[in-house]
Amino acid sequence: MEVIVEEVSALTKKMTITLPEGDVQKRLKEAYDKLQKESKMKGFRRGKVPRSLIVKTYQPQVEGEVGEKLVQDTYFSAVEKQKIDPVVHPEISAPVFNEDGSFTYIAQVDIKPAFELMDYKGLEVERPDTTIKEEEIDTELRAMQKNMAALRSVDGRAIQKGDVIILDYQGFHNDNPIKQVKNDNYSLEVGSGRMGPEFEDRLVGMNKGEEASHEVDFPEKHPNPLLAGKKVNFRIVIKDVQERVLAELDDEFAKDVGKEFTTLDELKKTIRERIQKKKAESADGELIDRLMQQLLKNHEFDVPKRLVRFEVEEMIKQTEQQFEKTGLSLEAAGLNRQMLAENNEPMAIQRVRGDFILKKIAETENIKVNDEDMDRGFKRIGDQYNMSVAKVKEFFQHRDDLLPFMNEMLNEKVLHFLRDQAKIIEPVAAPVEDEKEAEGN
Repeated sequence: MEVIVEEVSALTKKMTITLPEGDVQKRLKEAYDKLQKESKMKGFRRGKVPRSLIVKTYQPQVEGEVGEKLVQDTYFSAVEKQKIDPVVHPEISAPVFNEDGSFTYIAQVDIKPAFELMDYKGLEVERPDTTIKEEEIDTELRAMQKNMAALRSVDGRAIQKGDVIILDYQGFHNDNPIKQVKNDNYSLEVGSGRMGPEFEDRLVGMNKGEEASHEVDFPEKHPNPLLAGKKVNFRIVIKDVQERVLAELDDEFAKDVGKEFTTLDELKKTIRERIQKKKAESADGELIDRLMQQLLKNHEFDVPKRLVRFEVEEMIKQTEQQFEKTGLSLEAAGLNRQMLAENNEPMAIQRVRGDFILKKIAETENIKVNDEDMDRGFKRIGDQYNMSVAKVKEFFQHRDDLLPFMNEMLNEKVLHFLRDQAKIIEPVAAPVEDEKEAEGN
C-alpha cells in the first residue's frame, strides 16, 4: 500500500492511497467467482455463464462493491501508518481501478488542532446570587391566587387588561388568509403576552359581541416567525369577556392549595424552599457556563470546518424538530437551511472549540468516565422521563448512540472538576433598606 500525504490546510490532510495489483485483483477475482457460481442467464445453466459475460454485465456493480470494501479495509491502516489522528469520518473521493490493476482512492482527513492549554485551574468566577426576596414569594402566591381564581362573565363594560376573553380570529397577509393564524373559541388573557402586545393591546376597549378588523405591523424580531416582519390584518369576534374572582390570601387559601397546609405561613415556607432549590440548580449551571466562557476566551484556535458543519447540521435538525411539534416546516415559518446555517455557525464553532479544550484537560488530568458516571447519567435521564435505568440503557445499546452520551458525560465531569478547582467569588449582597426607615416614609 502506497500513501501520499498532502497538506490541504493546517487541519486537513489529503491522503492518496494506492493498493497493489495483487491484492486488488485477488478481491475482484473472488467477487466474480462468486457471481459466476450463482448467476443464471438465458442460454446458460447456473454456474456456466462465461466469465467475460459476467464481467461485461456486472463490472460496475462488482467494482463499486469491491472498491467500497477495499476502502473500509485499508483506510484505518493508512492513517495509522502515517500517524494521523482523524477527528471525524473521512471524505472519500475519486475511487478508481487503474489500468495496471491497482486501485487508488483519496481520503480527505480532518485532524485535531494543535494548541497550548492556558490556565484552567483556579479560574475566578462569581457565584450567581441565590438570595430570595420577599417579592419573589409574593409573586408565586399571586400566581397561585390567579390560577385558582374562578371566572365570571361580565357585561356592560369594555375589555381591560387582565380579563380572560373568548374570541375567534383569522389573520390575513396581503388579503390572503394565513392558515396557521386562525382560531375559534380561543381563550386569551389580555396582557399576558401570549399573542404579543401588538395584538393584545388592540383588544382593550372592545366589548362582548363586537367584531373588528385590526391591522398589526409585527417587528422583524417577533418571536413567531409566521408573523415576524409582516403586516397582518386580524378579523376578530369577541364572544365572551370574563374576569377573575380572586380569593383572599389567608389560611383558608393555603388549605385550598393543598391538604398539607394549614396556614399561609406553611405555604410560604414551601414556596421559599422550592424557589431556593430552583435557584441553586440554576446557579450551578450558570457558574459552569461562566467557567466555559472563560476557557473559550483564553483559548483562540481554528477548528475543523467539517466538524463545525456537522454541529450546524445538528442544530438545524433540532430547530426542524421543534417546528414539527407545532405542525410547521422551516419554509412555512419563513426560514431556510442556509439562513439557519449562517446564524448557527458562530455558536457551532464555540461548541467544537470548547469540546477540544475539555478533551485536552481530560487527557492532562487523566479524567475518565467510569461505570458509576454512566449509571448516574442513565438515572438522570430516567428521572427526567419517568423511566427505569434498565429501560434507558436499552436506548444506548448501539455504539453510535453511546459514544455521544459518553462524550457528554466526560465533558460534564471535566467541568465539575474545573468548578471544584475554581476560585468562587461570592456575590455582593444588595443593600437592605432599613425597615423602620421604610415604614417612616
